[in-house]
Amino acid sequence: MKKSVFDLNENIAAAISYVFGPVSGIVVLVLEKENKFVRFHALQSTLWFLLIMLIGWIVSFVGRIFSILPLFGILFEVVFGLAMGVISLIGLISLVWLAIQAYSNKTWKIPVIGDVAWKQVNK
Repeated sequence: MKKSVFDLNENIAAAISYVFGPVSGIVVLVLEKENKFVRFHALQSTLWFLLIMLIGWIVSFVGRIFSILPLFGILFEVVFGLAMGVISLIGLISLVWLAIQAYSNKTWKIPVIGDVAWKQVNK
C-alpha cells in the first residue's frame, strides 16, 4: 500500500481529507505534494464542502431577508429552515460516503466537482 506525506497509508490520508470538510481538505492538499490519490480526495473535499457552505450561506441570507415580510415571514422562515436542514443533511451524508469511498481506495467522483479535481491533480 502506498504511503502519503503523513506516513499514513494513502487510503487513510485520503479519508482524513473529508473529516473536517474544507479545512481538512485544504490541510491535506497543502501538505501532500506527491500522492495523486490523496490530492484528488483533498481537492474534491475542499471544493465540495466550500460549495455546500456557500449554498448554505446564500439560503440563510435569503431566508433572513424573506422572514421579515409581514404575514408570510413565518412561512418563509419555516421553508428556509427546512432547506438549511436538507443542506446540512446532504453535507453530513456526503462526508460519511466520501470518507468511506476514500478509505476503501476508491476514486468516487462527485459530478462536475470530481472531474475538476481529477483534471487538476493529473496535470
